[in-house]
Amino acid sequence: MSTEKGTEKSAVTRIAQEMRDGTLQAWRVLRSHGPSQVQFWFIALAIGIASGYAALGFRNGISALQSWLYGAEDLHMLHSFAGTLQWYWVLVIPIAGGLVVGLILNRFTDDGAVRSVADVIEGAALHEGRVEQKEGLASALASMITLASGGSSGREGPVVHLASVISSWVSTRINANGITGRDLLGCAVAAAVSVSFNAPIAGALFALEVVLRHFAVHAFAPIVISSVAGTVISRVHLGDVTEFTLPVGGALAFYVELPAFLILGAVCGLVAVLLMKSVFWADDLGSYFQSKTKMPGWLRPAVAGAMLGTLAIGFPHIIGVGYETTSRALTGDLLLYQVMVFAVLKVMAVSITMAGRMGGGIFSPSLMVGALTGLAFGMIATAIFPNVSGSETIYALAGMGAVAAAVLGAPISTTLIVFELTGDWQTGLAVMVAVSLSTALASRMVDRSFFLTLLERRNIHLAAGPQAYLLSMSSVASVMRTKGAEGAADEDACWELIGQGTYIDGNATLEQAMPLFDTTANTFIPVVTLGGEGDAPELWGALFQVDALRTYNRALAAVTAEEHS
Repeated sequence: MSTEKGTEKSAVTRIAQEMRDGTLQAWRVLRSHGPSQVQFWFIALAIGIASGYAALGFRNGISALQSWLYGAEDLHMLHSFAGTLQWYWVLVIPIAGGLVVGLILNRFTDDGAVRSVADVIEGAALHEGRVEQKEGLASALASMITLASGGSSGREGPVVHLASVISSWVSTRINANGITGRDLLGCAVAAAVSVSFNAPIAGALFALEVVLRHFAVHAFAPIVISSVAGTVISRVHLGDVTEFTLPVGGALAFYVELPAFLILGAVCGLVAVLLMKSVFWADDLGSYFQSKTKMPGWLRPAVAGAMLGTLAIGFPHIIGVGYETTSRALTGDLLLYQVMVFAVLKVMAVSITMAGRMGGGIFSPSLMVGALTGLAFGMIATAIFPNVSGSETIYALAGMGAVAAAVLGAPISTTLIVFELTGDWQTGLAVMVAVSLSTALASRMVDRSFFLTLLERRNIHLAAGPQAYLLSMSSVASVMRTKGAEGAADEDACWELIGQGTYIDGNATLEQAMPLFDTTANTFIPVVTLGGEGDAPELWGALFQVDALRTYNRALAAVTAEEHS
């Protein structure tokens, strides 16, 4: 009997050992060779679920902290409740929030700035689908505190970056290559957007249009899987409801009113440019003020919080995400002078929040500013032409999509987000007309979108496409021919060029090297290490123009193959 038990125990132990060995072997294969197609889809599903719950947790965290700080029972009516508080609470809460945010960012980031969708786009283009993880987690916490304490920004940007941190962690663990890493990044983004807006179609297209910036077939299926997973999580925990409700009635007289929506699109394009440039102007002004006063970086968000609190004492509508005011605009529950004042104040509040390095995104503010712009336009248009115009709230809906699309540089996904947010597909043509014109106009006045313009201000040139940034991804040292190697440049010729001032540092990129070939008309450029003051440079080798062009062509061919596979 004991022999039989021992045999059974031995068999169980052997099976457990075989399962463990098989799991370890599968993990080694996954890390060394990357996931197979089936494995990749399961990984995409897992990332979608993890990103969805991260987005849900971020949203619930804001609600819990906001409820604790302001004591509001219905957070969708936050600004109405804030208007009943004593003025000093409205002032103190954003200051305290800004102070905590400043301390967090000063501790965990090197520049004191939150990470955003722009960093996700940069990670997709330049870093094989990876983003900073420690800085990303700190940014998510800082943005949560910002939004809960009255910061005037959106929750979608932080959620997108938080989801990207998850996909980056997975990509690093499985040793994913660039294509796989980017696809997993798109999966995370799609799930996060889907949870934020209960918009699965728009979530998938946002990841493709804004983050990956291509519609390759190989990325479509896993991104859709993740987007659907995010939507299921949203509907299980939040219900199958849209964020906004558009009132019924006021049919659109398409053929008569379409010119009005073209004009609205142009107006919204200008408003979107004003919103974006206001943020950049305020950021430059804040940096100038900080440098002149030698104010520590951790204090900057608190100063911005004081400015926001002061503004909110008289106009609590600027507090937080602003969904209450956006809903009132979509239902026409505002007077014309209120609409104009709220739109101006919201632009000011968003600029203060972002220039103060407080955190949050720009998508929700652009929805609010767009809805207010559209409503103001609709009120004027329907008053002038009452017999040939539909409801003024249709203009609010179209304006909401038009400003947001111009800010994000994403006409397709933004149009779908507006449809899915409101559940109203009857005014699709009007929204599309306004969105198309606003995006076309705004993209000529900035570098295509808020995010790409933000990267351009950092000297990261993604707006013009791969041909503009691929050269920056290769270092001179990785392409040059070293001294003594086969086909290397003559050392005497190199030193002669160095004496003429024609050389390049080995740590430079091909982006810096290529213009030298045009200005000097040389076939090669000496590569050196620059010593200290008075020290002669050390010759490494030479960069040949043909090698630089070959490297660039290979990189361009790889990008083209990925985008068309």
